[in-house]
Amino acid sequence: MLVYCDYIADRVRKALVAAKEDAFAPVPLNEVGKINWDLDSNGAFKSTKKTMVVEDGNGRKYVVTVEEIA
Repeated sequence: MLVYCDYIADRVRKALVAAKEDAFAPVPLNEVGKINWDLDSNGAFKSTKKTMVVEDGNGRKYVVTVEEIA
């Protein structure tokens, strides 16, 4: 079975980057971080979960998570 966490995380990030570049966006964004993979301490694949950090115009940071649930 295919899991689409990579695809969904990429689409969410692209939408947030587009919103960051929109001067008329209702919520200004300062930063949209890279997509982080869920790896163990040795760098080996742990799960399909993906995260990214987003900072709003007020300097507050958020973690956006894309994770498969059973």
